[in-house]
Amino acid sequence: MSSKDESSLGEIIRRQRELSELSMREFARMAGISNPYLSQIERGLREPSERVVEAIARSLQTSADALYAQAGLTADGDPEESDVVEAIRQDPALTARQRQTLIEVYESFTGHRTRRRRRTSSPTP
Repeated sequence: MSSKDESSLGEIIRRQRELSELSMREFARMAGISNPYLSQIERGLREPSERVVEAIARSLQTSADALYAQAGLTADGDPEESDVVEAIRQDPALTARQRQTLIEVYESFTGHRTRRRRRTSSPTP
């Protein structure tokens, strides 16, 4: 998981944390995540869930949309989401965890990575 987009988001988070003059340990505590997990996000080794990006954004006193935009991941610039991924996201019979797992499996088989988009009109169960 070391795509350019993920790395960019992690770099943006790191820069914003440093501009806020927060240590990694202090910031991880504020965001409610572990220090090692934050380190992996900042180095582009892990892609944070939308929930984690929201928590990070709150800790930075900004919005998740602003972080995504700074990383070049706005809705306008996102790669087109496949019909399969869109169908998985819209299936009400699946839990959020099942959706995430199915999308990860699909992406691993196809080699196609899609950027998660925030949905304001349809909350995930």
